[in-house]
Amino acid sequence: MAEYMDVHNHMQGLSAADLKAAHGADLAFHGEEGVEFKRAWADPVSGKIFCLSEGPSAEPVQRQK
Repeated sequence: MAEYMDVHNHMQGLSAADLKAAHGADLAFHGEEGVEFKRAWADPVSGKIFCLSEGPSAEPVQRQK
């Protein structure tokens, strides 16, 4: 399986609890279409969120977002 890194912008001020909740929502889709959400990181100052996923191709990973 290939790994994919999504980058989300304009999320300034995101708290650790917000990131945990968002990643939890991703995990609700865990396994659908062969997608595994592995990890998420955030920089609340720049507003960037990075999400590492694994899947058979980019298309099912993007559908889960």
